[in-house]
Amino acid sequence: MANTPQSKKRARQNERRYAVNKARRSRIRTYLRKVEEAIASGDKDAATAALRAAEPELMRGVTKGVYHKNTAARKVSRLTSRVKAIG
Repeated sequence: MANTPQSKKRARQNERRYAVNKARRSRIRTYLRKVEEAIASGDKDAATAALRAAEPELMRGVTKGVYHKNTAARKVSRLTSRVKAIG
């Protein structure tokens, strides 16, 4: 349990940041799921559009500290190659 005023404040800040980051991560996962569903359906146009919408969202997560830049780059790279592989 936090005892000092500084640690109490830090605990409050951590709760707020956790809530914000959780919402941001959920939003990014939703975009990624849309790309996955479009790939699974085999619709190249829909998959391309979904990827185009997901990429800036993922990179925004990098600037906000939710994801590491290499993680985001890896996800985008793998999704791009999978979209290109669609018939």
